Amino acid sequence: MKKEINKILDTAQKEIPECQNLDSLEALRIKYTGKKSDLHSLLSQIGNLPPEQRPEMGKILNITKNKIQKLLTHKKEELQAQSQKRVAQKNKIDITMSGRPVEIGAKHPLYKIWDEIEDIFSRLGFEVAEGPEIETDYYNFDALNTPEDHPARNLQDTFYLKNGNLLRTQTSPVQIRVMENNKPPIKIISPGRCYRNDKVDASHSPVFHQVEALVVGEDVSFPDLKGTLDSFVKTMFGSNIRSRFRPHFFPFTEPSAEIDILCVNCNGKGCKLCKNSGWLEMGGAGMVDPAVFENVGYDTEKYTGFAFGLGIDRITMLKYGISDMRLLFQNDLRILKQFS
Repeated sequence: MKKEINKILDTAQKEIPECQNLDSLEALRIKYTGKKSDLHSLLSQIGNLPPEQRPEMGKILNITKNKIQKLLTHKKEELQAQSQKRVAQKNKIDITMSGRPVEIGAKHPLYKIWDEIEDIFSRLGFEVAEGPEIETDYYNFDALNTPEDHPARNLQDTFYLKNGNLLRTQTSPVQIRVMENNKPPIKIISPGRCYRNDKVDASHSPVFHQVEALVVGEDVSFPDLKGTLDSFVKTMFGSNIRSRFRPHFFPFTEPSAEIDILCVNCNGKGCKLCKNSGWLEMGGAGMVDPAVFENVGYDTEKYTGFAFGLGIDRITMLKYGISDMRLLFQNDLRILKQFS
């Protein structure tokens, strides 16, 4: 039994000092002093020895156990001291070290284009107007001459709130609010977020950005509308980019038109971006329907006006050659840093 006890002590004296962390040390404590340890097993066998040998073996076992316990205690204190030293070193401030470089942020490409749009129209004499993103049926639909059975009012297209209000589907309600509180002449743009119940894909998002324009005054004509849009297109995309109108229908304008621009990628020759048509769709426009003026109390015999709406997301994608709208909203720094 003495040989077994000495062997256990020798092994412990080698393993415990070499232990590298507290978890390993706890495993060694269980191995050498736990209830299932060899030392504890030998202690339970003392009763099988001759009576004259029991006191001596018991004494040797207790001495060995105490030696191992001291080794464990000493090693634990050593490891704890090392741990505290590492923490203190980690938290230590070295005032001689160079400071961390500060990364300068950059404006999101969408908002860079937003600012550029505002700048272009400001030079054309427009003022910027804003309005709430939570709207009523009246401002979003009724005042804009949108009939009650119009598909845009369906739950499949519009986000309605429990109180009956809705998330605006366009920034046109801003035009109504401005006209209610101001007399002509009016010349405004209303950029902002809009919401429609669209599935997310490369060209659609339930949250998107529009800029709409409204001009009201005496003798405002369709050529004024065409000239304003053509001037904007050439300033934004280049003097070689032409625009065109195609007949269309919108409840709040009459006559109405779809706006196309010459493809900024192929300059009208036909490519994948424009589906080989040479043209890209940009938005809707038209002369303000007299019914809209009547809703705000304007004299339809005296005043005329035009309005148009363009997608800021669409303009950003064309300006920077972005093929997937989702890249504008994923906040991937690898993408955004390209536009800093």
